[in-house]
Amino acid sequence: MSKLGDLGARLHRGEVGYDFIGNRKIWYGLSILITITAIVALAVRGLNMGIEFQGGAVFTTPKTDVTVSQATEYAEEASGHDAIVQQLGNGSLRIQVGGLDTEQSDQVRTELAKDLNLPEDKIAAELVGPSWGEQIANKAWTGLGVFMILVVIYLAIAFEWRMAVAALIALIHDLTITVGIYSLVGFEVTVGTVIGLLTILGYSLYDTVVVFDSLKEQTKDITKQTRFTYSDMANRSINGTLVRSINTTVVALLPVAGLLFIGGGVLGAGMLNDISLSLFVGLAAGAYSSIFIATPLVADLKEREPAMKALRKRVLAKRASAADRGEDGLDDGTDAGEAAVVGPRTAARRGRAEERRG
Repeated sequence: MSKLGDLGARLHRGEVGYDFIGNRKIWYGLSILITITAIVALAVRGLNMGIEFQGGAVFTTPKTDVTVSQATEYAEEASGHDAIVQQLGNGSLRIQVGGLDTEQSDQVRTELAKDLNLPEDKIAAELVGPSWGEQIANKAWTGLGVFMILVVIYLAIAFEWRMAVAALIALIHDLTITVGIYSLVGFEVTVGTVIGLLTILGYSLYDTVVVFDSLKEQTKDITKQTRFTYSDMANRSINGTLVRSINTTVVALLPVAGLLFIGGGVLGAGMLNDISLSLFVGLAAGAYSSIFIATPLVADLKEREPAMKALRKRVLAKRASAADRGEDGLDDGTDAGEAAVVGPRTAARRGRAEERRG
């Protein structure tokens, strides 16, 4: 068995683990810092909206030796507007200029043909109206709203409302981070970006639901025992699905990285680049939120219930009493604090081993 596979098996059995819930304030603080940075970036820099949303013209040239920087200079001089130039895989150029109408587009096309030393009829021009992008944006917002409502309803029925709230916060967290990174680095927001943003919601939700399902199974009849609090079991659920979440994320990121760095970077496929950028950032953010945000939030919300407060009080009282007697309070030979991380099955196993050695 590989080292990662062995680690995953040990995590699932509860032999090793990390206290994610106990360190949740660190993750909350980190997420708040990232979110504030994203919001400030959006407020100060805004988003670099693509031509589909602001309107303008797209010029596609045949293969040329003109560099991207030279073409950008030519396009901005001819139009009087900022221009975005991409070199495509076959050596041709894609030139985007916003804020042009039909007459201005024809004039810019003529000037570009002279500057690039190309026949004018070989430069393809496509005019895009801002109303089309506005329609796409409105439909995207509508789709996002419907998706969020359905997710909350489903999770509230399949699990409970606290998990639905935590999952919704995690989804908003992922979208905010992704959009904030677009603003910080100046990535262009296109229709492909919107498609990518809507797609990552499903990926983000998947890992979260996997952990929630494990948590639901392990906390069944939890109030009938006095060894573990809800946070203890939530922590074990994260550890038990940790390697699975990592493997799922890595496998999902590999093809997306191929689209981003090969399809978009090397071959110059613009739409692939737009989609893969949002997918790459969103998948990474989704993996982070499912482990460090969603489940700790559920634990915080559940620990406020009277039944869970009473359980925690009984568990801590039993551990304190056992500590006074020089015991661990678990009747199995394992330290209470350690058992909160490694889980009850390993605790019992170690206790039996101690008995045999005695």
